[in-house]
Amino acid sequence: MILLLHNRYRTLGGEERVVEELLRILPEQLGENVELLERDSAAMSSPGAAIGMLRGGLDAQQVFDAVRRTGARVVHAHNVNPAFGWRALAAAREAGARTVLHLHQYRLVCAAGTCLNPKGEDCTRCHGRRTFSGVRLRCRGSLPEAVVYGAALPMWSRRLVEHADALVTPSAFTIERLRAMDAPLRGRDVKVIANPVREAKRHADPANGTHAIVSARFSPDKGVDVAIEACARAGLPLVVTGDGADETELRAQAQRIGSDVTFVGRVPDDELEELRATAALAIVPSRFAETFGLSAAESMACGLPVVGSRVGALTDLLGPEDLVAPGDPKALADVARRRYGDAAAGERNARWIAQYASPAAVARSLAAVYDG
Repeated sequence: MILLLHNRYRTLGGEERVVEELLRILPEQLGENVELLERDSAAMSSPGAAIGMLRGGLDAQQVFDAVRRTGARVVHAHNVNPAFGWRALAAAREAGARTVLHLHQYRLVCAAGTCLNPKGEDCTRCHGRRTFSGVRLRCRGSLPEAVVYGAALPMWSRRLVEHADALVTPSAFTIERLRAMDAPLRGRDVKVIANPVREAKRHADPANGTHAIVSARFSPDKGVDVAIEACARAGLPLVVTGDGADETELRAQAQRIGSDVTFVGRVPDDELEELRATAALAIVPSRFAETFGLSAAESMACGLPVVGSRVGALTDLLGPEDLVAPGDPKALADVARRRYGDAAAGERNARWIAQYASPAAVARSLAAVYDG
């Protein structure tokens, strides 16, 4: 029995998708029961969340009881803040479970978890226990919340790691950055296990594709504006899926520069897969140091050629010939024009991502970690 532990974020993102996918694939792949114990930050009051952060968790007894009730041999923890904290891992151990901590983000040091400052710029000013920059920049949005995180992370991150029997992260880049930021990982082995990527129900035919595609949240860190300008320069039609605070600005940009852009909003998975299947290219123009790059991996699984920014874990997924400096629409236009409709590149991508991140490959790797 595997017990997944996760505190959902206020804004849903890739980590929630990974947890949901593990809940689906692990019973199929391992032949073992899996349950999810979940909390939701959106349902917590600000004082309650602050207490959880400063105490190192609120729900330790519930974790202990869940392990005893289910007979879980492993507690696989994802985001633990603010409800669970290090106390949840300590309780799981006390109840007899092996604990696995999944480092999806940079939360051991960075209050925002993403290494993005409030301007949407990559930022690694906080190091180890020195988190004042996150307070000064108000990286949690408000000063009181920034103060809480600035105090809690240096107080409890080391203890959180100490109560994990095994550490997992989705990319080699994430480990490198955490170590460079003096996260409390000294002497610890961290296993790289990709996020699970399903096999596409329908594969793309890039040579006959009709558009490039970008699937991203509409915020500065995702660089959708760069893709819009790049496709305008390259003369490529672009389909954009997603939503977010910057939608008005992005639509205005496309109209202003006369770019051939179709905004389709946030679409269900089946519709997204159809849009990818009829595409000739996927673009991942992030400014953010991605810890995995799920949009890139899913596009690769569809058999699409993919180009993007030379940043974060995208360098683990894509070759140097498919990457350009983040925020450079001219360079992105050149590589997009070259890769548009490249069926051979799409086939290579599909083969490689199946070996690296298929549900079966991910489950095998996790089974080895679970068994110790």
